[in-house]
Amino acid sequence: MRLEGGCYCGKLRFSAEGEPILRAQCHCRECQYISGGAPNMFLLMPPDGFKYTAGAPKAYRRSDIENAVTREFCAECGTHITTRRPGLAYIILKAGVLDEPARFGLPQMAIFTCDKQPFHQIAEGVAQFEGLPPQRG
Repeated sequence: MRLEGGCYCGKLRFSAEGEPILRAQCHCRECQYISGGAPNMFLLMPPDGFKYTAGAPKAYRRSDIENAVTREFCAECGTHITTRRPGLAYIILKAGVLDEPARFGLPQMAIFTCDKQPFHQIAEGVAQFEGLPPQRG
């Protein structure tokens, strides 16, 4: 699978090749800040197939949190493109930045529902976890 996309202003573009290992929605409070209040829809993509094809992202990592994630975004318009989590061997790619967001399909799970707001919706049948799902052995 090849996915392409970019930021709102068009200065930052990417391509992602490979099969997503997960499609999910995150309800954590941090994602609510990034999304403007909604859950954050994302795909876990293989890092070898991900590259920026135009522009370079600005990165932000909180210094007051142990093992904080690094968020990559457009320095011009602020669109959040990816998150990189320490210890995770995949790129967390935001579904809304895809040129064809409908290719996201439906989420397989909802995570960090402990922070879910009353106005957040989770489709019937989607697995829900108050934090991260249990690790598979």
